[in-house]
Amino acid sequence: MDPTTTFCPNVACSARGQTGQGNIGIHSCKDKRFICTECHKTFSATKGTAFYRLRTSAETVSLVVTLLAHGCPLQAIVVAFGSDERTVAGWVARGGAQGQAVQEHLVEQPRDLGQVQADEIRVKKQGGIVWMALAMMVCTRLWLGGEVSEQRDRPLIRRLIERVRRCAAYRPLLFCTDGLVSYIRAIRETFRDPVHTGTGGRPRLCPWRNVLIAQVVKRYERRRVVETERRIVDGTPARVETLRRRSQGEGVITTAYIERLNATFRERLASLTRRGRALARRTLTLQQGMYLIGTVYNFCTPHASLAQAGGKTTPAMAAGITDHCWSVRELLSYHVPPLPWTPPKQRGRPSHALKRLIERWCGDHG
Repeated sequence: MDPTTTFCPNVACSARGQTGQGNIGIHSCKDKRFICTECHKTFSATKGTAFYRLRTSAETVSLVVTLLAHGCPLQAIVVAFGSDERTVAGWVARGGAQGQAVQEHLVEQPRDLGQVQADEIRVKKQGGIVWMALAMMVCTRLWLGGEVSEQRDRPLIRRLIERVRRCAAYRPLLFCTDGLVSYIRAIRETFRDPVHTGTGGRPRLCPWRNVLIAQVVKRYERRRVVETERRIVDGTPARVETLRRRSQGEGVITTAYIERLNATFRERLASLTRRGRALARRTLTLQQGMYLIGTVYNFCTPHASLAQAGGKTTPAMAAGITDHCWSVRELLSYHVPPLPWTPPKQRGRPSHALKRLIERWCGDHG
């Protein structure tokens, strides 16, 4: 137990999310509990992780989640470990929620993406069809995020592109997608910044420079591809080719990388298997499974195309997010800090106590 690397998870505490400030002490080594001297609250060492308040050991839960994240059937887990099916499903839900928190905290940070590919997966659900839209960074094979919706429409694509926007730095960017027309408008409307002129009214939105769009349109006959058309929607052919070569190397405009990632998701998530019986009942269950598979792929799975002389490399390592290959237990036990404390808005002069809080806990943020 190291209090110097631990932060207070209490959202009402002014010291929440900050480490190394001397406000965390050990309350009980036996029960593995810390205490925050700022808010005088105690909390468990597993607070904010997937292991919080679980009766089963962390080793067993990590092993079960590892097997499920690599495509092991749920029924086999139930028989092998003697656990109830609802208990195992609860562990998957915890793992999915933890994976989403880690993904949004570590991956959704501005970086030079180079080339992004996006695609949708048609998923059979009990009582209907849902769509799962995914996006990835080509040069590092990093999964950037996904969205699930009952309709393959513009709102679904818009939410996906907004996640990509949170991952993108203001650098030249190439989008490669299929022929779905919703991508064009969603990309153009999302990658814009307001221009503040100091006058009243709504500010004008200025589009990003060097955001290029290319599409790969396939024509099918009897479930076979008979023709492939490559279109450049935004940008010049020379500029598109430069970004494509920089992130992809030799080849042509393609969506093969995201299609390969789709195959990984179909292999590891039972409800995505074609002509399978493990249909998802709820959209939330599908989203939790998507984030569990995606974060295990990003942080815990070495990618063969990224292998270096020093050893195996995961997409998160290639993107500079981590310096080693995580275990699934490390992913499930990662503490995601809450947002920093902000002073409450009030009329009049702040009190002396509030001024001291602002000076101590907001000095680095103000």
